[in-house]
Amino acid sequence: MGLESELAYMSATELATKINQREISPVEVTEFFIQRIEERNKSINAFVYFAYEEALARAKEAERAVLRDDSLGPLHGVPTALKDLFCAKPGWISTFGGIRVLKDNVVYHSCSYGERLEGAGAIFLGKTNSPTLGFNAATDNYLFGATRNPFDLTRNAGGSSGGSAAAVADGLLPIAEGTDTGGSIRIPAAMCGVFGFKPGGGRVPYLGRPNGFRTYMFSTEGTLTRTVEDAAVGLSLLTGYDDRDPYSSYDKVDFMSALRGSVKGWRIAYSPNFDVFPVDRRVSETVSQAVRLFELAGATVEEVKVGIPYHQRELSDLFCRVVMQGAMLPLMESFKTKGLDILRDYRDDLPQHCLDWIEKTHDMTALDANFDQIMRTQIFDSIQNVFQNYDLLITPTVCVPPTLNQADGNSMGPTQINGEEVNPFIGWCMTYLTNFTGHPTASIPAGLTDENHPIGMQIIGKRYADGDVLTASAVFEQLKPWFQTYELCKDRPLNV
Repeated sequence: MGLESELAYMSATELATKINQREISPVEVTEFFIQRIEERNKSINAFVYFAYEEALARAKEAERAVLRDDSLGPLHGVPTALKDLFCAKPGWISTFGGIRVLKDNVVYHSCSYGERLEGAGAIFLGKTNSPTLGFNAATDNYLFGATRNPFDLTRNAGGSSGGSAAAVADGLLPIAEGTDTGGSIRIPAAMCGVFGFKPGGGRVPYLGRPNGFRTYMFSTEGTLTRTVEDAAVGLSLLTGYDDRDPYSSYDKVDFMSALRGSVKGWRIAYSPNFDVFPVDRRVSETVSQAVRLFELAGATVEEVKVGIPYHQRELSDLFCRVVMQGAMLPLMESFKTKGLDILRDYRDDLPQHCLDWIEKTHDMTALDANFDQIMRTQIFDSIQNVFQNYDLLITPTVCVPPTLNQADGNSMGPTQINGEEVNPFIGWCMTYLTNFTGHPTASIPAGLTDENHPIGMQIIGKRYADGDVLTASAVFEQLKPWFQTYELCKDRPLNV
């Protein structure tokens, strides 16, 4: 097999090494991935904004740096992408998840992922698809449509970082940006069979304005990759102090050394459903078998009750209220200050579930919001109590295998699981609880269903123990490698 045919599924780390050693040039790499996107993106709809000219110009600069023997960054010449939601590069279009009236909306701010990965030498090829306002666990919107799952084009890639996850699984990129406010990195990672890492609260600087004190939720940028090592590289670049973030920490951790760690002697708590979620049998069986593999590495695995004191519908309603009150309503107001009243003049650009929750939360009082924070505190205490006796907490990532796409721009999850009603745009996901609490969390490929649909397993660490999550993930990657599953994506049809 020639080097060119290997490039599509080469890790970011290996690509950077080959570029550094002059085995392949940044221009060759960039041209290869641009061509691959052109050939394959139409069928999965992962990329929605293309920055080829800028990428090729940067690749030529990167090649000159290699030839000059300059000191190179850890991802020098490696292609990547931003998510089309709240993250941006100056001069790029941002539609905030396919809002039609924003199709030509140019922004001039940056985000941590953009700044730090570009500073490490990465080359940005464009932006990837996201649901409207990120407020859906499936990626679909009225401007760009659904992102299809490269394992099965009838299925959705998950959300809200679905475009990034699909691109990585399909070999369009080795690493891509995700953001995670309720599982938006981990949900599509689970559905697309890739590794998604949500850093712990406060690890990655938040550069948002006008409100730099965003405290409504532990929301963060992170990565979608095919290997745990690439995620560790990304985390090493993303974390670290930034004086523009009032909560930024000076704490700097050697995440690469975590990859060499052991789980021998660790106590691992396993919750098959976070006490309250209905879970599809295919997910339960896959994850319950996968978690036991840690015993082969010397860990003890015990099933536990977490002590979550609320019904799953109460939890999903809480999530919707907190996110709407803390993020979406202020965003609508910020557009109004710029002369764009979306709720008055462009309501049809927003899906009905967004409009419904805007209506429900618009007149919430400060006391209402305070009660929601009390609910969050109880969830935090429940999870913290598990960590009094255990090193990790493991659950399924989402309750069902990848969900079907719809043709009307409103793809969602199920309305029922095992006969129990769930919120169709977030209630089938066990991810948002650690956005309430700030615990570092990853979704790792646990296996495939009989239909060859990916299933994800969620690995949760103690607060600030991001390295423990990486250690466990690296151990599991050795115990149950998933790289061969991408053969299913390689061989997929290129038409819809």
